[in-house]
Amino acid sequence: MDGWLKEVQRRPVLCVFCSSLAFRLLQTLLKFLPRPHAVRCDPWKNYKWKNLSVSLVHSLLTGTWAVFCVFQYPEMVYDLNLSFTPASYLLVIISTGYFIQDAVDIIISGYARESWEFLLHHVMVIWTFLYAVLTWHYVAGAVVALFVEVNSIFLHLRLMLKMAGVAQDSLLYTINKFINLTTYISFRLGAQSYLTWYILVNFSQLVHAGYFLVSMMLMNIMILIYFYRLLRTDFFSKHSHSNGVRKFVQD
Repeated sequence: MDGWLKEVQRRPVLCVFCSSLAFRLLQTLLKFLPRPHAVRCDPWKNYKWKNLSVSLVHSLLTGTWAVFCVFQYPEMVYDLNLSFTPASYLLVIISTGYFIQDAVDIIISGYARESWEFLLHHVMVIWTFLYAVLTWHYVAGAVVALFVEVNSIFLHLRLMLKMAGVAQDSLLYTINKFINLTTYISFRLGAQSYLTWYILVNFSQLVHAGYFLVSMMLMNIMILIYFYRLLRTDFFSKHSHSNGVRKFVQD
């Protein structure tokens, strides 16, 4: 395994590129799956459904993988800077490839304006993950950051249910929204809080700590805004479903 890791570490950019191509191929294959009528009839919804389908696969893969890596080697949680395993390093490479592919897809699709918040999020993730891949520092930190993908599974399902026209008072939507809220607090807010706390406590010992602290603070602001929107739309709104064609980023 160590020999395999060394080979990957010698060609990290190539491995990230291969990951991006793999997710691009996945996107092409997912086009052949059936889609709800409400999605097929609207170009924006059709694009978002395709984009979310790939994102859902990424979240299912990387979210469970990140949890497995920590269970396999718990010491990573206590040394986010230098400790990592071959499996965790490969995880960060694969996830970096996905975010690059998705950012490129948003730009070339012509919907960058409608998805600018996702694009900003991806840029912040890409520059921190690439740093980890190229320097071998903060790989464990990237793994902990990928805990948020456990919550992303239910966030993506939530948006897909809304696009398919499923009412907010339906049983399926209700079950998902409570699981989504629980995982948002535990996996998304929890992971971000721990990463921020770790950088602040170990600031003087960490390489380029300021670079990562700025990224974390920007990400924290975005996550809290999303959390407010989630609570407002799913728990404090009197409407059964969103009727805006291009409001899914905000909702």
